[in-house]
Amino acid sequence: MHTVWKGAISFGLVHVPVKMFSATEDKDISLRMIHKVCGGPIAYVRHCPNCETEVAWDDIVKGYEYEKGHYVLFEKEELEQIAGERSKTIQILDFVDLDEIDPIYFQKTYYLSPDQAGGNAYNLLMRAMSETGRIGIAKVSIRSKSSMAAIRVIDNCLAMETIFYPDEIRPVSQVPGLPEEVKVNDKELTMAKLLIEQLSTPFEPEKYTDDYRERLFDLISRKIAGEEVRIAPQQEPANVIDLMAALQASLESIRVSPEGGALDTGAAAKSGKTAGVGTGAKADAAKSTAKSAAKGKPAAKAGNDETDDNEAGRGKTGAARTKKAKETVS
Repeated sequence: MHTVWKGAISFGLVHVPVKMFSATEDKDISLRMIHKVCGGPIAYVRHCPNCETEVAWDDIVKGYEYEKGHYVLFEKEELEQIAGERSKTIQILDFVDLDEIDPIYFQKTYYLSPDQAGGNAYNLLMRAMSETGRIGIAKVSIRSKSSMAAIRVIDNCLAMETIFYPDEIRPVSQVPGLPEEVKVNDKELTMAKLLIEQLSTPFEPEKYTDDYRERLFDLISRKIAGEEVRIAPQQEPANVIDLMAALQASLESIRVSPEGGALDTGAAAKSGKTAGVGTGAKADAAKSTAKSAAKGKPAAKAGNDETDDNEAGRGKTGAARTKKAKETVS
């Protein structure tokens, strides 16, 4: 790993020398801008429209536009001076519980390792934070930018999460189109809660992959191999017509293990053929099933092999949960 910053954590009068490393990496596949006519890459130059010439890095300074076309200029040394000595210190201001911080505040994660002879102080801080269950709220300057940060323990390593200042978070009241009053149908709410329960599982990040990146890499490989590639357009899912029917069909499409854990969604859900979407025998059958459940009557089977297979693969736990939902809805 490449060291991106060196300094120290400060809490009270304790000083912990540390090195900082980026905890995440960008896995996006980089695509260049290419001139379609000749195939050459497009170059970006630092051009001054006043002098009509290319500008070298040494001749570039930072400036603030206080009026249209008028700037105040800053030398690099001036910006470093106003950052002060704290630019090399992660100063912990308070210790708080992690669950008190909304995830909207978090920006980027860094790992911190002990530097020089700071191993004892590093281990002391890490052990004390682990046993108290607290995280540190700090201020830090990285590349001349001041940030708030949260210091916490991850797998016997101190980590720092840069977080937004409160005035950088836009209030929810600015979001257009939010309903003034939240009203939901009680029966639909019961079905939605059961669907969430069926799909609930422990968080296992390794099972999630970047499907777009995998498809793009496959497309690149096939083009390098000289294949002519044509991508079929994806069919847009239709609008939901009957919400209750869509909820019921979603529950019907989930295959559940004998232990009751949700394994996968059925083919109907994956292809966008959920109840209430479009027309056809499956949609009508799903609507009929949902209406029967809402009235407390036994649901009639759709009368096809796919539905029978889903019923057989559901397992005892899934059947019991569906029965419970129907009783609650009625």
